[in-house]
Amino acid sequence: MTKTEKFRTVSPRVLFRSFAVAEMFTWAGLITALVLRALDVANLVPIIGGIHGFVFLCYSASTIFVWINQRWRFRLGLTGLLLAIVPFATVPFEIVVDRKGLLTGDWRLAPGGEPPQGFTEHVQAWVLRHVLVSIVLLVLLVTALFITLLWLGPPVPRD
Repeated sequence: MTKTEKFRTVSPRVLFRSFAVAEMFTWAGLITALVLRALDVANLVPIIGGIHGFVFLCYSASTIFVWINQRWRFRLGLTGLLLAIVPFATVPFEIVVDRKGLLTGDWRLAPGGEPPQGFTEHVQAWVLRHVLVSIVLLVLLVTALFITLLWLGPPVPRD
């Protein structure tokens, strides 16, 4: 398996779809937890909310990564990010962009691919050349952001 073949195992489409579906499932879990709390059955919101928040951050990171690779227009990329705050909206968005052919192809900035243009493409090219280091750094970054957000408290005060 050559270096460029490695990147075909997780295409932009597979990465984006995986996190869009995960975001949808965590929305379902969070809504279920909120209903259970309202019915005084169980308070799973801190746990499920934390999982949902972590997946939200991962979805956002993957959206930005795919946005750069696929050369989405600013408005489309921003729409993909903003729809993460609407319950269950990430999967319909993924379906629409996939049907329009906006998730096709491989990682264009992978080794042996196109030369990067500009700062964001240089960052993405570096990430694609150093996949394991990048995954570790991204997990650490998302975890640090997640812990910071936990420390700040819930997005909506609970009465």
